[in-house]
Parts: sequence; structure tokens; C-alpha cells
Amino acid sequence: MAVIKIYLYGEEVLRQKALPVEKIDDGVRELIRNMAETMRQASGVGLAAPQVGDSRRVIVAEVSQENSGLIALINPVIVESSGTSEFEEGCLSLPGISAKVKRAAEVVVEGLTPDGKQVRNKYTGLLATVIQHEVDHLEGILFVDRLGFLGRSALSFKLRSLARANKV
Repeated sequence: MAVIKIYLYGEEVLRQKALPVEKIDDGVRELIRNMAETMRQASGVGLAAPQVGDSRRVIVAEVSQENSGLIALINPVIVESSGTSEFEEGCLSLPGISAKVKRAAEVVVEGLTPDGKQVRNKYTGLLATVIQHEVDHLEGILFVDRLGFLGRSALSFKLRSLARANKV
């Protein structure tokens, strides 16, 4: 396992729609192991492949408060959602920036495991928020895009500064 570079706000890969994984092979499984190690090293609870510069539909999540264990999903799709909740969200790609974001309180997600098994799982609470946050990354959406005008305005200076600092 290796810790890999986390791409930061302002880098193009974070705004691109990720492509489906066509074949689950050792390379995809290694990506998942490296993403999990990177997420843990950075004290995160979720990570999407675009955040490490890989534009494929792969996410990992691990919420210790919920004893979730590592969740790794390939080509995840949210097929059902219900209720509303609000959590303070941050992002490894937007260091030092956080805001309260409203999302569904419960989601049902279909996807593939690293072994290629089709799964359909229900997530609630913080884990539902993390899964939605990571699936958003696969669509090129960042949590700050989910904020209203006032929320985005309050963060605009920090976002511009971060984008300038990360121009590649």
C-alpha cells in the first residue's frame, strides 16, 4: 500500500465526470488499497478516485464512530434516498474549508465490491452523508456546490485563495 497525492481545489480532475470501471483487476484493487491508506493517513472518512487523480468511478469510506469498516464501491449509484439531515462537511481536497450541508438522511446504493460482487446497501446518518459526498466527486461536484448563495459567498475568499495556491 502507498499513500498517494490528494488533488486540491482548483485542479481540473476534480470537476470532471469520472468514467465507469469496465474491468475490475489487480490495478483497481491496488487503487482501492492505496486510496484507503491515503484516506486514513489524512484522517479522512471518505475518498473518491478523482481526488487522487484517477478519473474512474471508485470510492472508499470508513466512519469509525459507526464502526462501518472499510467500504469500497466501484461504479456506485444512489438508487433511493429519503429524509434530510445536515452535517458539517469538509473535504481532503479543500483543506481548511467546511460548511453545513443538507443531504438525504438515508440512501440505498448499488455498486460492485473489489471482488466484482454486485451489492445493494442502505446507509444512514454520517455514513449516508459520506457516501453522497464521495458519489458527488464522481460527478465533478464538490460539497461547496451544494451550498446556497450565502454559504458560497462566505467561503469565496478561502476558495479563491486555495485555487490560486493550487494552480498547476
